[in-house]
Amino acid sequence: MNPVIMPPPAIDQATRLRELVLDRKDASAGRSKITGVRSVSILSGKGGVGKSNLAVNMALAIANQGMNVTLLDADLGLANIDILFGVVPKFNLGHVLRGEKELSDILFRVGERLTIVPGGSGLRELADIDSERQAWMIDRLSFLENDTDVLIFDTSAGLHRNVLAFAMASDLSVLVTTPEPTAIRDSYSVLKSLWQSTGGNANIGLVVNMAQDKDEAESVSYRILSAAEQFLGCRARYLGCILWDAAIRDSVKKRRPLLLSNERAVSVQCFKDLAGKVFEPRPEAVEAPLEVGGTSFLRRLINQMTRKKAD
Repeated sequence: MNPVIMPPPAIDQATRLRELVLDRKDASAGRSKITGVRSVSILSGKGGVGKSNLAVNMALAIANQGMNVTLLDADLGLANIDILFGVVPKFNLGHVLRGEKELSDILFRVGERLTIVPGGSGLRELADIDSERQAWMIDRLSFLENDTDVLIFDTSAGLHRNVLAFAMASDLSVLVTTPEPTAIRDSYSVLKSLWQSTGGNANIGLVVNMAQDKDEAESVSYRILSAAEQFLGCRARYLGCILWDAAIRDSVKKRRPLLLSNERAVSVQCFKDLAGKVFEPRPEAVEAPLEVGGTSFLRRLINQMTRKKAD
């Protein structure tokens, strides 16, 4: 696979990303002294809002800024990251869990710094195994830390148990909506559930997808976030918008992500801006997790999945 080549960002774009890259190069053992491995879950209140497309292109934008990214398809019902990249995986995490394959056997390198992991039923099965097997699986999955700065999880749409487990275990939850009234309502429901489930300790960012312009996106974000602050005391962040772009629809038909197929499309800069916002500091009112890194994320994830299964 040829390296992903993108034009250099504007001087004032993705500043935080560049700082992280420089810090990572200066850190011992190649690990960023600021963050370690960052975990980001992408979620939405309903299907059809472009969540997976956003996850794919945001991952590419982060990778093009010099970060090593692993994108895991955590949509247990309608996994489609492979379709968006035009690849056909034969194996997924279920094969690793059953001892049939090693994690290295199921990875797809889709760019110089971007790797995808087919999740499949393996993620659901994690909650059903005993603690000894869970520890074994965490050890296998910790392989991802060797060459990863950012773990991104494309979750299922809606308020499913496993979606909340991923969101609650992640350093950042990116909630995707569109300007449609039903999408706005469902997004608020997800935000409310996540905020209450974490006892107000969730780092949540909102993205408005398919916006006609920035004014429309800001209006939508204000409606959601002002209601969340007023009624929940939730201080979520507005991360920005992705403008409506016919080129995105064309890229899906071609099974080639926008950032690889049409770098001049109007929405490309939106994805670059979003990539930079992902690494802004958490709100002061929200405490960071006690542990950072991919392995600690996996422990938090399994704990959440097991606890919710017991409930």
